[in-house]
Amino acid sequence: MPDPVAQPRAADSRVSNPSATHLWYVSYGSNLCADRLSCYLQGGRPDGGLRTYPGARDTTPPLDARPTTLPGRIFFAGESRTWRGGMAFYDHQTPGPTPAGAYLISIEQFADVAAQESDREPVVDGPLEAALRNGEILRRHGDAHIVDDGIYSRLVRVGTIDGRSALTFTSPRGIGDVPHTGPSEPYLAMISRGLRETHGWDDHTVAHYLRTCVSANSHRREHPGR
Repeated sequence: MPDPVAQPRAADSRVSNPSATHLWYVSYGSNLCADRLSCYLQGGRPDGGLRTYPGARDTTPPLDARPTTLPGRIFFAGESRTWRGGMAFYDHQTPGPTPAGAYLISIEQFADVAAQESDREPVVDGPLEAALRNGEILRRHGDAHIVDDGIYSRLVRVGTIDGRSALTFTSPRGIGDVPHTGPSEPYLAMISRGLRETHGWDDHTVAHYLRTCVSANSHRREHPGR
């Protein structure tokens, strides 16, 4: 699978010698916004959201962050307990591209973010964390591995950034396998904020991108299986 396209950004001074326990978490939805991600790391309720998150076991901010692009496409499905309406998922087998953001965080933090995305509490050595710590799992299963029955239980290796693994998580089912659900306005507003913040897009570019995503989602709702 081709590597994500990462643009350079000045790194935090702490990133000069990160331990082998860190990886790049690549976000394609509301976590494009750093404040929204901080609710998963430090705890709290995102602007416009209905749920307060407990935060990660390790509340340290990301060591580095930068814009990137994924080759696949996002879609909206299910119903979010935080935003109502559909949640964003990433299908790595459907051509995109998808604007994204990469955060250099620990394996433990990645697992805790994924747990909270799946409406679960962070736990020690859960299935996703175990999969991340065992490098053979992704090599054995290819670029994607389903770790359990969670909402965001498919672990996807999307490439490398600066020689370090870049991964995301998504639904175990693809864009053509589930009913699609329209996203709520508060959710789209948070994604919009993240796109401006991460990629420096203007309002017109943000609106065009999200309109395209929502339009494709609506087509799938009206013509399932296509």
